[in-house]
Amino acid sequence: MVDELILRHRHASLSLPRRGLVAGLLAFALMLAVALLSLCMGHEWLSPGQVLAALAGRGEEEILFTVQTLRLPRVLMGIMVGAMLAVSGLVLQSLIRNPLASPDVTGVTGGASAAAVTFLMFFHGTLSIAFLPWFAIAGALVASLGLYLLAWNNGVSPMRLVLVGMGISAAMGAVTTFAIAASPLASTIGAYIWLTGSIYGAQWADVQALTPWCLLGLPMALGLIRHANAQELGDAVATGLGVRMHRTRLLLLLTSVLFAAPAVAYAGAVGFIGLIAPHIARRLAPRRFGALLPVSAATGAVILLLADLCGRTLFQPLDVPAGVFVSLVGAPFFLFLLYREAP
Repeated sequence: MVDELILRHRHASLSLPRRGLVAGLLAFALMLAVALLSLCMGHEWLSPGQVLAALAGRGEEEILFTVQTLRLPRVLMGIMVGAMLAVSGLVLQSLIRNPLASPDVTGVTGGASAAAVTFLMFFHGTLSIAFLPWFAIAGALVASLGLYLLAWNNGVSPMRLVLVGMGISAAMGAVTTFAIAASPLASTIGAYIWLTGSIYGAQWADVQALTPWCLLGLPMALGLIRHANAQELGDAVATGLGVRMHRTRLLLLLTSVLFAAPAVAYAGAVGFIGLIAPHIARRLAPRRFGALLPVSAATGAVILLLADLCGRTLFQPLDVPAGVFVSLVGAPFFLFLLYREAP
C-alpha cells in the first residue's frame, strides 16, 4: 500500500501522506454535510431534496429565494471566513512554533478591529460602507508591520514575535475601547455586534468581494509549504537546509495577514478559530504543513458553520452572532492549552 502520494511538476513537487489525504477528504466531506444542514435549517425546515433542487435552479419561487438568496451566501461566507481564519492560525503557529499563536494573540485581529471600529464610529456617515473592509485590512497590515519592526533585533525570533504581538494586541484593544467610548450610542451598538463576529445578512456581493482575497492567499500558502516545514525544525536546521529565515518569517506573517484581515473585515472579529482548528487538524493529519493546510481549512469552516447554525436556530426569532458560540468553546480550549503548555 502506498503511504505517500508525490505530485511532481517541472519546477516543484508536493508530497501528500496517505493519512493526510484521507483526513483531508473526510474533513471536506464533513464540511459539505454541515453546509447542507445549514441550508436545510432555519426559520423553516427544508428537506435535503428541496435544497439540492433549489441549488440546481428547480422548485418553488419561495424555496429558491430562501436557499439561493438568503442561506447560500451566508453558508459560503461561513466556509471562506472559517477556512481563512484557520489557515491564518496554522501559518502563525508554524511561524512562531507555539501552539498558542493565533491572529487574536499576535495583534492581527486587533489591528483590523481597531481600524474597522474607527471607521464605524467616525467615518460611516461620510464614506460608503464599502470602505469598511479596506480600513480593516489596512489596520491589520499596520499592526503586523509594527509587530515585525518592534520584534526586530538583529533578526526576528519566535519568542519576540509572541511578546510584542501580545503588546500590540493590548494596544489595539485600547484603541478600540476609546473609539467606542467616544462615539454616539447608535454607532456603539453596531460596533459591538461587529466585534462579536457574525455572518448575519451575508449577501452575494460579500461573497464576490471576499473570494479574490481567498484565492490570492492560497498560492502563497502552498508556495511556503517546504519552507514552513523546514523552519519548524529550528533555525539551525532550517538554515542548513538553505532556508532564508528572516525572509521566510516575513512571508509567513504576510500570508497570515492576507488570510485573517479580509475575513475579519467581512465577518467581524470572530475569535479562536485560528487557535482551535489547527489543533484539531493535528489530531487528524500528519504534522506536516502541506497535510495540515486543507484539514485546518475544512475544520475552521465546520466550526464557524456550526456556530452560525446554533446562533440562528437555538434562540429563534433572535439571531445570535456566531462569535458568541465560538468563544464559548474557544475560551475554555485556550485555558486548557495554556495549562497544558505551562512549565
